Amino acid sequence: MDYKAEIASKSMIKAAAFPFVKTIEDYDFDFQPSLNKQDILELTTLRFMENAENIVFLGSSGVGKTHLATSIGIASASKRYSTYFIKCNHLLQRLKKAKIENRLESVLKYINRYKLLIIDELGYLPIDKEDSNLFFQLIDMRYEKKSTILTTNINFNEWDSVFYDAVVANAILDRILHHSKVITITGRSYRVKKYIKTTE
Repeated sequence: MDYKAEIASKSMIKAAAFPFVKTIEDYDFDFQPSLNKQDILELTTLRFMENAENIVFLGSSGVGKTHLATSIGIASASKRYSTYFIKCNHLLQRLKKAKIENRLESVLKYINRYKLLIIDELGYLPIDKEDSNLFFQLIDMRYEKKSTILTTNINFNEWDSVFYDAVVANAILDRILHHSKVITITGRSYRVKKYIKTTE
């Protein structure tokens, strides 16, 4: 990679607003044997983006969902694809504020322009009726056109309890899962890893 390209890649990574910079090489697959390493490495080739496919990382807190989503995002930004990372609650607050200020359409278009959008921690906080409708509008705009990565701790059959409206929840699920790779992580939390090592 030449100097200009390297600067451009670093700029794209910074603009993506990742919570940290961690690549797939930093992920401890030995600690999460439920994951197929080759499947994850395949995702970092970004072929899923060529087909406007989505990725859902499903698992309990601390198993590395955000790390994996960020790693794929960094691979995308490094190739200079427009990439953006945002926590689900922050996204909904932003959309709600835009609606109040009569800027919803322009903000939806702005967020939708990203070739890869990463929405972290869906389902960690309750989503009311207005939030559900706003979230649906964004997902619907991206459907079959752009790729979205979601991390969640909520099984799909429980999404009715996350979103205010079961009909909206099913419509969101329908669009996310239609062209999607679902990666379920069933291992232990990384946050207790060092304590496990000291007691074993």
